[in-house]
Amino acid sequence: MKILGLDASPRDNGNTEKLVHAILEGAASNGMETRFYKLAKMKISPCDGCIVCREKGVCGIHDDMRILYDEIQSADVMILGSPVYMWQLSAQAKTFLDRLVAFIKPDFSTRLKGKKRIVLAFTQGNADPKAFQIYFDYLEKLFSFLHYDVMEPIIAAGTRDKDDILGQPEVLEKARSIGKILAA
Repeated sequence: MKILGLDASPRDNGNTEKLVHAILEGAASNGMETRFYKLAKMKISPCDGCIVCREKGVCGIHDDMRILYDEIQSADVMILGSPVYMWQLSAQAKTFLDRLVAFIKPDFSTRLKGKKRIVLAFTQGNADPKAFQIYFDYLEKLFSFLHYDVMEPIIAAGTRDKDDILGQPEVLEKARSIGKILAA
């Protein structure tokens, strides 16, 4: 089994990256092949609405998203980690998300190969883990529409400063446990 970890935070080695790596560590400890990409370090252009992907099944933009399309197709599980900025995913995550339209056929069926699962991993400065629940529910519906089996999200609340998650060992342990469960 293969698990793809994506960090959509622009911050290097910050809370989101540490959270995604904890999930990947748990998965690797159970024998899963893992891959990690930092979206902010990749060249991913916004969708230009050309709809070439709907007709041909391939995005017309030639950038690093082509790498991720192949990785997504070969992965059994995708972890998408993002900080919450202004009640939403980061700009890097939103750009990535918009480009997933390439996996939707004109009849709204999927181009994804096989059953895919996703874990959404959020970090947020707000100490209340339920503060953005409405948005998290929306994202669950969105990924369900994209034909993903959406797993329970993990939320690291109160993580404003770069290493705040290190003071939450229970969250990091939960992340590793999620990774171990994904191999089952």
